[in-house]
Amino acid sequence: MRLALLVLLSRGPAHGYELKQALERLMGAAYPQPNIGQVYVTLSRLENAHLIDGEDVAQSSRPNKRIYRLTEAGREAVAGWFEEPVEPKLRDDFFMKLALAHETGAADQIALINKHRRYCLNAMRDLSKLAAAEDRDHRISQLMIEGAMLHLQADLDWLERCQEELE
Repeated sequence: MRLALLVLLSRGPAHGYELKQALERLMGAAYPQPNIGQVYVTLSRLENAHLIDGEDVAQSSRPNKRIYRLTEAGREAVAGWFEEPVEPKLRDDFFMKLALAHETGAADQIALINKHRRYCLNAMRDLSKLAAAEDRDHRISQLMIEGAMLHLQADLDWLERCQEELE
């Protein structure tokens, strides 16, 4: 969340609730909605790290609100983040379970595969429902759902391969 908040602040100053709403609008229902407390804790940490500056602004009939601005160090962090490739996920808890079951006999490998297959199929069903309920104009959310479904389909294909190899 910290880099997402920094990137949003690169558009201009904002307060925590505005940033929370911007994340919700951008990501839609497909992404876990940020908790406002988590947003403010993250902003505090970013401020302590000198990536953002906060300033209290008086309001007439409400308590002061804190407006945050990106610092030069924050701009550099954003630029660096966009330049960094995203490492593929090679470490996988399920694969570790399968490898250990194979090596030790502590669990039935095929039962593990079947259980994980059911989990993936249920997750795909849930994502399909989410995609159908999501606003078609919310393209980012639709792309996120599609990407997750493609990953799940790849997992299912890989599970088939594992089962073929281990039977």
